[in-house]
Amino acid sequence: MAAATSIMRAQQIVQARVDDALKPFGLTFARYEALALLFLSRNGALPIGKMGARLMVHPTSVTHAVGRLEEQGFVRRTGDPDDRRTVLAQITPSGRRIVERATAALGTRRFGLQGFADTDARRITSLVRRLRGQAGDFPSPGALNR
Repeated sequence: MAAATSIMRAQQIVQARVDDALKPFGLTFARYEALALLFLSRNGALPIGKMGARLMVHPTSVTHAVGRLEEQGFVRRTGDPDDRRTVLAQITPSGRRIVERATAALGTRRFGLQGFADTDARRITSLVRRLRGQAGDFPSPGALNR
Protein backbone atom coordinates (compact mmCIF):
# COMPACT_ATOMS: atom_id res chain seq x y z
CA MET A 1 0.00 0.00 0.00
CA ALA A 2 2.84 2.41 0.77
CA ALA A 3 4.22 2.15 -2.79
CA ALA A 4 0.80 2.69 -4.40
CA THR A 5 0.04 5.64 -2.12
CA SER A 6 3.46 7.14 -2.83
CA ILE A 7 2.93 6.88 -6.59
CA MET A 8 -0.51 8.49 -6.35
CA ARG A 9 0.75 11.36 -4.20
CA ALA A 10 3.79 11.86 -6.44
CA GLN A 11 1.44 12.14 -9.44
CA GLN A 12 -0.50 14.89 -7.65
CA ILE A 13 2.70 16.81 -6.87
CA VAL A 14 4.10 16.54 -10.40
CA GLN A 15 0.71 17.45 -11.91
CA ALA A 16 0.45 20.57 -9.73
CA ARG A 17 3.97 21.66 -10.70
CA VAL A 18 3.31 21.08 -14.40
CA ASP A 19 -0.05 22.87 -14.23
CA ASP A 20 1.65 25.82 -12.53
CA ALA A 21 4.25 26.02 -15.32
CA LEU A 22 1.62 25.82 -18.07
CA LYS A 23 -0.92 28.22 -16.58
CA PRO A 24 0.74 31.40 -17.96
CA PHE A 25 0.35 29.92 -21.47
CA GLY A 26 -3.33 29.10 -21.05
CA LEU A 27 -2.60 25.39 -21.38
CA THR A 28 -3.49 22.30 -19.43
CA PHE A 29 -1.19 19.29 -19.61
CA ALA A 30 -3.67 17.50 -21.90
CA ARG A 31 -3.66 20.42 -24.33
CA TYR A 32 0.11 20.76 -24.06
CA GLU A 33 0.55 17.07 -24.93
CA ALA A 34 -1.73 17.38 -27.96
CA LEU A 35 0.07 20.51 -29.14
CA ALA A 36 3.51 18.95 -28.59
CA LEU A 37 2.44 15.86 -30.54
CA LEU A 38 1.41 18.02 -33.49
CA PHE A 39 4.58 20.11 -33.17
CA LEU A 40 6.73 16.98 -33.37
CA SER A 41 4.75 15.33 -36.16
CA ARG A 42 6.23 15.26 -39.63
CA ASN A 43 3.70 17.65 -41.21
CA GLY A 44 2.36 19.42 -38.14
CA ALA A 45 -0.98 17.69 -38.62
CA LEU A 46 -2.50 14.37 -37.55
CA PRO A 47 -5.89 12.70 -37.69
CA ILE A 48 -7.67 13.21 -34.39
CA GLY A 49 -8.15 9.43 -34.01
CA LYS A 50 -4.43 8.81 -34.42
CA MET A 51 -3.71 11.49 -31.80
CA GLY A 52 -5.87 9.61 -29.30
CA ALA A 53 -3.97 6.39 -29.95
CA ARG A 54 -0.58 8.06 -29.59
CA LEU A 55 -1.57 9.95 -26.44
CA MET A 56 -3.33 6.85 -25.06
CA VAL A 57 -6.54 8.74 -24.35
CA HIS A 58 -10.15 8.39 -25.47
CA PRO A 59 -10.95 10.10 -28.79
CA THR A 60 -13.50 12.31 -27.00
CA SER A 61 -10.70 13.71 -24.83
CA VAL A 62 -8.64 14.56 -27.91
CA THR A 63 -11.64 16.15 -29.62
CA HIS A 64 -12.19 18.33 -26.54
CA ALA A 65 -8.51 19.31 -26.30
CA VAL A 66 -8.34 20.10 -30.02
CA GLY A 67 -11.51 22.18 -29.71
CA ARG A 68 -10.01 24.25 -26.91
CA LEU A 69 -6.71 24.63 -28.78
CA GLU A 70 -8.67 25.72 -31.84
CA GLU A 71 -10.51 28.37 -29.77
CA GLN A 72 -7.10 29.63 -28.63
CA GLY A 73 -5.84 29.83 -32.21
CA PHE A 74 -3.14 27.19 -31.65
CA VAL A 75 -4.71 24.50 -33.86
CA ARG A 76 -7.05 24.40 -36.83
CA ARG A 77 -9.12 21.51 -38.13
CA THR A 78 -8.68 20.66 -41.78
CA GLY A 79 -9.79 17.91 -44.08
CA ASP A 80 -7.34 15.20 -45.01
CA PRO A 81 -6.51 15.65 -48.70
CA ASP A 82 -6.05 11.87 -49.01
CA ASP A 83 -9.26 10.88 -47.20
CA ARG A 84 -12.16 13.33 -47.09
CA ARG A 85 -13.75 11.39 -44.20
CA THR A 86 -10.81 12.16 -41.90
CA VAL A 87 -10.41 15.37 -39.91
CA LEU A 88 -6.88 16.54 -39.20
CA ALA A 89 -5.74 18.74 -36.36
CA GLN A 90 -3.03 21.06 -37.66
CA ILE A 91 -0.79 23.24 -35.50
CA THR A 92 -0.78 26.96 -36.36
CA PRO A 93 2.24 29.28 -36.27
CA SER A 94 1.01 30.69 -32.93
CA GLY A 95 0.64 27.11 -31.68
CA ARG A 96 4.25 26.44 -32.61
CA ARG A 97 5.40 29.54 -30.74
CA ILE A 98 3.38 28.75 -27.61
CA VAL A 99 4.48 25.10 -27.42
CA GLU A 100 8.13 26.17 -27.73
CA ARG A 101 7.69 28.68 -24.88
CA ALA A 102 5.72 26.22 -22.73
CA THR A 103 8.32 23.51 -23.30
CA ALA A 104 11.08 25.88 -22.22
CA ALA A 105 9.14 26.72 -19.04
CA LEU A 106 8.55 23.04 -18.30
CA GLY A 107 12.22 22.30 -18.98
CA THR A 108 13.27 24.94 -16.47
CA ARG A 109 11.15 23.08 -13.91
CA ARG A 110 12.34 19.71 -15.19
CA PHE A 111 8.76 18.78 -16.05
CA GLY A 112 7.79 18.80 -12.38
CA LEU A 113 10.81 16.80 -11.20
CA GLN A 114 12.98 19.69 -10.03
CA GLY A 115 15.37 18.51 -7.37
CA PHE A 116 16.01 15.19 -9.13
CA ALA A 117 19.21 14.42 -10.99
CA ASP A 118 19.04 13.00 -14.52
CA THR A 119 20.01 9.57 -13.19
CA ASP A 120 17.13 9.70 -10.68
CA ALA A 121 14.66 10.68 -13.42
CA ARG A 122 15.88 7.78 -15.61
CA ARG A 123 15.44 5.33 -12.70
CA ILE A 124 11.92 6.60 -12.02
CA THR A 125 11.09 6.30 -15.72
CA SER A 126 12.45 2.76 -15.85
CA LEU A 127 10.44 1.61 -12.83
CA VAL A 128 7.22 3.21 -13.97
CA ARG A 129 7.72 1.95 -17.54
CA ARG A 130 7.86 -1.61 -16.20
CA LEU A 131 4.54 -1.08 -14.40
CA ARG A 132 2.99 0.48 -17.50
CA GLY A 133 4.31 -2.32 -19.70
CA GLN A 134 2.65 -4.91 -17.48
CA ALA A 135 -0.62 -3.00 -17.96
CA GLY A 136 -0.25 -3.11 -21.76
CA ASP A 137 0.47 0.59 -22.26
CA PHE A 138 3.05 -0.02 -24.94
CA PRO A 139 1.74 -1.29 -28.27
CA SER A 140 3.69 -3.66 -30.41
CA PRO A 141 6.01 -2.06 -33.01
CA GLY A 142 4.06 -0.81 -35.99
CA ALA A 143 0.73 -0.68 -34.15
CA LEU A 144 0.69 3.13 -34.18
CA ASN A 145 0.91 3.17 -37.96
CA ARG A 146 -2.40 1.36 -38.40
